[in-house]
Amino acid sequence: MDVIATDHAPHHYDEKHVEFDRAPFGITGLETAVSLCFDRLVHRGVVSLPRLVELLSLNPARILRVPGGSLSDGAPADISILAPDLPVTVSAARMRSKSKNMPFEGWTLRGGVAATIVGGRAVYINEAIDFDNLKSEI
Repeated sequence: MDVIATDHAPHHYDEKHVEFDRAPFGITGLETAVSLCFDRLVHRGVVSLPRLVELLSLNPARILRVPGGSLSDGAPADISILAPDLPVTVSAARMRSKSKNMPFEGWTLRGGVAATIVGGRAVYINEAIDFDNLKSEI
């Protein structure tokens, strides 16, 4: 295995609420990918956490020959801060995607994203993480 990637294909409810063979392919995948990988791969001992980081970031950047995937000097500091033990209950209603179709509704997974920083700006902060309390513990 070289890469874990999603084929996030968001489609509005109306596009999917047709006969099976007329519906566009795809499910919401981007927002559940990290939690599913933690729960099903890392916590079950299939891959290590450093290996997961390689599969989700370093290797895709290398294969596609795009900057990123590491925190080396001069590399873009686009990062996701991971929370390996964060309980995550999948809820289509809380998804930011325009699509809500996926087979994981109601699943409780172990592990998720605490925050995402792109171009030096926080673009996602997980409301389940108490960052103020976390700072006092460090």
